[in-house]
Amino acid sequence: MASAVGRGAGAGPLLLGVRHHGPGSARAVRAALDEVRPRVVLIEGPPEANALVPLAAHEEMRPPVALLAHAVDEPGRSAFWPLAEFSPEWVAVRWALAHDVPARFIDLPATHTLAWGRQEDEAGVPGERPLDAEAAGTAGATSKDPAPGSAPATAPDSAPDPADVRIDPLGVLAEAAGYDDPERWWEDVVEHRGAGKGDALAPFTVLEEAMAALRETYGSGGHDRDLVREAHMRLQVRAAQREFEDGVAVVCGAWHVPALRRKTTVAADRALLKGLAKVKTDMTWVPWTHRRLSRTSGYGAGIESPGWYGHLFSAPDRPVERWMTKVAGLLRAEDRIVSSAHVIEAVRLAETLAAMRGRPLPGLSETTDAVRAVMCEGSDVPLALVRERLVVGDVLGEVPSAAPAVPLQRDLARLQRRLRLKPEALERELELDLRKENDAARSRLLHRLRLLGIAWGEPAASRGSTGTFRETWRLRWEPELSVRVAEAGVWGTTVLSAATAKAEADAVAAQGLADVTALAERCLLAELPDALPTVMRILADRAALDADVGHLAQALPALVRSLRYGDVRGADTGALGEVAAGLAERVFVGLLPACAALDADAAEEMRGHVDAVHGAVGLLGDAPAAAQGRLRTRWHAVLRVLCARDTVPGVIRGRAVRLLLDDGELAQDEAARLMGLVLSPGTPPADAAAWIEGFVGGGSGGGMLLVHDERLLGLVDAWLTGVPAEAFTDVLPLLRRTFSAYEPGVRRTLGELVRRGPAAGGGAATAGSGIPGFAAELDQVRADAVLPVVRLLLGLDEVAETAGQDLTGVTG
Repeated sequence: MASAVGRGAGAGPLLLGVRHHGPGSARAVRAALDEVRPRVVLIEGPPEANALVPLAAHEEMRPPVALLAHAVDEPGRSAFWPLAEFSPEWVAVRWALAHDVPARFIDLPATHTLAWGRQEDEAGVPGERPLDAEAAGTAGATSKDPAPGSAPATAPDSAPDPADVRIDPLGVLAEAAGYDDPERWWEDVVEHRGAGKGDALAPFTVLEEAMAALRETYGSGGHDRDLVREAHMRLQVRAAQREFEDGVAVVCGAWHVPALRRKTTVAADRALLKGLAKVKTDMTWVPWTHRRLSRTSGYGAGIESPGWYGHLFSAPDRPVERWMTKVAGLLRAEDRIVSSAHVIEAVRLAETLAAMRGRPLPGLSETTDAVRAVMCEGSDVPLALVRERLVVGDVLGEVPSAAPAVPLQRDLARLQRRLRLKPEALERELELDLRKENDAARSRLLHRLRLLGIAWGEPAASRGSTGTFRETWRLRWEPELSVRVAEAGVWGTTVLSAATAKAEADAVAAQGLADVTALAERCLLAELPDALPTVMRILADRAALDADVGHLAQALPALVRSLRYGDVRGADTGALGEVAAGLAERVFVGLLPACAALDADAAEEMRGHVDAVHGAVGLLGDAPAAAQGRLRTRWHAVLRVLCARDTVPGVIRGRAVRLLLDDGELAQDEAARLMGLVLSPGTPPADAAAWIEGFVGGGSGGGMLLVHDERLLGLVDAWLTGVPAEAFTDVLPLLRRTFSAYEPGVRRTLGELVRRGPAAGGGAATAGSGIPGFAAELDQVRADAVLPVVRLLLGLDEVAETAGQDLTGVTG
């Protein structure tokens, strides 16, 4: 082993300083190991992972992957050590396994770094990312690597040198070289220069000299916990030298190389490690993604373009040409016109830009500029797709089933295989038909995982049918979900048992009635029959004790929605129907006094409750338990009383009139009479404006009601023109809020009607009279003409033929 990097007999270990996730460093490490052939390879990383090293050679292992460490008694306290195919540490591990050479991790054990995070949480001190780990559960774990290597921790009882300023070593070196972008500098001096041509160890010599100068100037760089980590690494290197003599190679962040080279005593290093806190820790391999390697996506792993770096590492030759070919393939798949001529011209432009900018080869900035100009026609929209899919990438790694895992993780993996629901890094939509057994089982799994806090899928609005037998999910597997699975393992060993236990615990701990009803709905969606009795008992107890009408009104819709799942999911909702009916009765009794003496904000909130109860009663009225109490009749009676109570705010009275009108319980003449009374000169303008908002506002289709009933529009117009000037300014914001919610076409039609003035017959004309396209009576001939098209669109002819239904009865 030669001089500067410790080559030669008795000269010490071979120190290979790298940049984590750097493809140039990875190639250089492979070339150096091939040349030196060490007897043991020491790697920066948690020693608890030594037992997991053989799995790196498993045929099912596909990077990117990560080492996951978590505290046994607190799984949420965890940390990741991500490794990509182009990570130098991964290359070193694979080289050692391929050459039957021991590979050992030598950094500070995770048992100490996780304990540091716990101490910081208890003391309220923001922490740092342990080692090179991506912290998932450690508070404040957001700091970037201080070097082309690791992220450090703070040494207890060590005073930082005055020169210790928090620095980015790559940024300092790039600035010294006249670069304003550290990534571009790294590409020019490492990625584009080849790996150790002529001397495989030369890159490490130069990098060590640069880091030595930085450490001499900046000390620990503001990351004093590096001193503890480096002390532990020196002790491990000494132990390996005693065992293997001079055949020791160390792969670590270049920032640490000067510290590992420095001569210290064993006693001094052990003193730094004395008294460190510990927590019991488990470790395993988990899948990782390129997106999580990108610091632009929220994780500070040190690179902005993992997809680009993966390409540089894997391309055997002509990297620019191969990259442009990839880009062309992606854009063609998105139906953009990209030919081979575009590829050729883009390569030429990238090379020209590199020459103009004095770069040895085109880098990411040159290729991006060329793609934008040639293939994207100057648009950043398709370029954003290139960045997302290729520059960053959506690769999701795989780990073998033999990797250690909590029982819940194994049960989840079994269900994923059985249901053919593979985790993927790229977000995708999943349409489920709950009438199919496999789709229903998928729905149950996703709902149970959501209840456990494992947000693999999120419900989305369906583009097709809105029936209860259809569900749409957006799925994306994130690496930190592995931590959520470990956390949820305390509830049970299977997804079903864990979700059941979690639901029962959540029901007991729920603060409000609405929380319990929402939980009951989730239990039905997840089909947790063992948890539902406990949830229903707590729901009944809470409903009996809660006298707040707002709470009752918030709880009712979730209960009624739950009743709709019985037919599709086969759940017994009889007890739920009885509770919902009783809850509705209590809302009816308490609503009138609850609506008295409300300010504007409280009145607006209560209007939302009225709308929610109205929708719930409309669904609940079809249930047998509810039919016995004639809930709809009782509800309409409550609305009639609300209409006539002067103590009820105008926005609620107006909404009550509108709901009765829509249900056919109030004639249009009566609605016009009530509006006329409210809009009379004796009513304060602010109260009248609030009534109008309740009647035609809130996204309830009030604009179309005014379009089709000129009588109501005339009343509003006459009232508005008669508002005194001094009151107009006060009511204007409320009216603007009401009418701005209408569609542009509705607003335009209303403006035309107002400009034209009252139709023949005055403002009290019958509904539809004087409006183009509408007559006072239904034109049966014109209505019948559309029936064939309606049948075709709805497929009613097929239904009538197969089921023998009467088409007239169906359309009626």
